[in-house]
Amino acid sequence: MSKKTVSSNIKTLVANNKRGYFDYHIEEKIEAGIVLKGTEVKSMRCGKISLNDAHVEEIDGELYITGFSIPEYDKASLFNHYPKRPKKLLLNRKEVKQIMGLIQRKGYTAIALQVYFNQRNLIKVEIGLARGKKQHDKREAIKQREWDRQKNRAVKENR
Repeated sequence: MSKKTVSSNIKTLVANNKRGYFDYHIEEKIEAGIVLKGTEVKSMRCGKISLNDAHVEEIDGELYITGFSIPEYDKASLFNHYPKRPKKLLLNRKEVKQIMGLIQRKGYTAIALQVYFNQRNLIKVEIGLARGKKQHDKREAIKQREWDRQKNRAVKENR
C-alpha cells in the first residue's frame, strides 16, 4: 500500500499497544509522524504514555489519533497540555485518502500499535490497518500462547 512501511531501523520504543495485537488482525502497518507540543515530548521522554483505546479518526479531511493519552509534564506549570487532545498525523495526501477509503468502504480500523523515537530522534507512530477478531479467535490466540509457553518450558528442562 505505502512506500513508508515500517522497516527494521534502530528505534527506541516508548510505548506498545499489546491489546491492539490481541483484539485485531493486523493486516498492514504504516509509519506516520505526529504533531506534538513541547511538554508532550518531554513527558514522552519520561516514558509516560498510554496507547489503550488509541485509534485514528478523520476530521476535516485529515487524520487524527484519539484516545492517545500523554499525561501532563510535572515540571511545566503554566504551559502544560491537555492529556487526551486529538493529535494530528503527518502523512502524504495519497496515504490519507487510501487509509480513509479502507476505513470507510472495507470496514478496516486504524489503530496505533507503537510509538517510538527513530534514528533522527523524531517521534513516530506505527499505525496498523486491522480487522476485529471474534471471541473464538481470541480464545485460540490464548491457547496458542499457553501451548508455546509449555513447549518452551519442556525444551528448557530437557537441556
